[in-house]
Amino acid sequence: MNEKIVVGLDIGTTKICAMVGRINEYGKLEILGVGRANSDGVKEGIVSNIHKTTDSITLAIEEAEKISGIDIKVVNVGIAGKHIKSFKHRGSITRNSDNDEITLEDLNRLNNDMYRIVTEPGTEIIHVMPQNYIVDYEENIKDPVGMAGVKLEADFHIITAQTNAIKNIKRAVERAGLTIENLILEPLASSLAVLSEEEKEAGIALVDIGGGTTDIAIFYDGIIRHTAVIPFGGDIVTSDIKHGCQVLDNQAELLKTRFGNSLSDEATENEVVSIPGIRGRTPKEISIKNLSRIIEARMEEIIELVHSEIIRSGYTNRLAGGIVITGGGAQLLNLQPFFEFKTGLDTRIGYPNEHLGKNKDEMVKYPMYATTVGLVLAGFKNIDDREENHLKNANHTHYAQAPAHSGKAKAQPKTDFFSTIVRKTKELLIDDFGENKY
Repeated sequence: MNEKIVVGLDIGTTKICAMVGRINEYGKLEILGVGRANSDGVKEGIVSNIHKTTDSITLAIEEAEKISGIDIKVVNVGIAGKHIKSFKHRGSITRNSDNDEITLEDLNRLNNDMYRIVTEPGTEIIHVMPQNYIVDYEENIKDPVGMAGVKLEADFHIITAQTNAIKNIKRAVERAGLTIENLILEPLASSLAVLSEEEKEAGIALVDIGGGTTDIAIFYDGIIRHTAVIPFGGDIVTSDIKHGCQVLDNQAELLKTRFGNSLSDEATENEVVSIPGIRGRTPKEISIKNLSRIIEARMEEIIELVHSEIIRSGYTNRLAGGIVITGGGAQLLNLQPFFEFKTGLDTRIGYPNEHLGKNKDEMVKYPMYATTVGLVLAGFKNIDDREENHLKNANHTHYAQAPAHSGKAKAQPKTDFFSTIVRKTKELLIDDFGENKY
């Protein structure tokens, strides 16, 4: 039995997660094992300590091997961080004759040429994604294979990363005894797990709120149009809390002056919670009301940055599907209606369960595992693409896109974010300090 097994490895700011999966008889992804470890050597998505990162990868892999019974050697690895950049570029090739049909080899030749264009010093290209093709100046062609033409052009969305960041990821993974099959931008992986093809056609903005960064990917007409990275994530909220009551209380007073009496004055406002001190120091105390205001202010800052990036992309008025938020930060209580209130766009939480079959570990259906699930799906997609291309080359058939998956965006009614989060902050604190969700 030659069963296909794919392993995704998410090297995040807060956690490192290894996930082993296979496609079952119903075409759904079955997770055979998940390994988790704290991520002590990664900051803002960038490997800052090779040894600590290698140790964490080893722990996660060993746990995944133990649960799945699979000896893991090859992994699909995610990459993120504030060093990620993107730009658009038009490339072209001239074919020998217009009598012959444009083939898949012609497309591959054009795409491969894009990896040779000059980028900023110290960076290299990790993804080249064609947006539309032009054949002899006839534009907006999605699939030119089979057409006649001499000049073949395409507009590309090109994503780059720092060379050193890529090398450090490879070193950490290889020192853990593993080989990297594919290096995949994390929001692209997450999009495979939480977005439907219908949403990508209609126009959708994926917002992946991780521990160290918030990643954005905008799709329209089934094609990725814009990517961006905001250097703030869920950990900034935890960081504010852990810095102590004095900073939090001072900032809360500023917010009180700003918002006035429009904020909730519930009975719970005078209740206090204890923030654990660092290395045995005395715990700090802060009121739930002030703490809620700090959480709201930080998330409002992130949402404003996300909204600004969506506006900058030029696709604000084309996002019929609105926004999908995923990642560990998406689990913050009432974040979905707050996004809708601040952006005016329909918003839903992205759960990576559409493509999942029955799994023993129900935690994999949480937004915090969207990237890891997506990395496994990306591995299978690459396998399918290679097999499909092989058949096309053998049979000289036309290029066809993968079948679409069903799904829809669901808009939720607007609610009072602050008054609700005051009532539920105790639940959030239990989750934050009992188990870090980011």
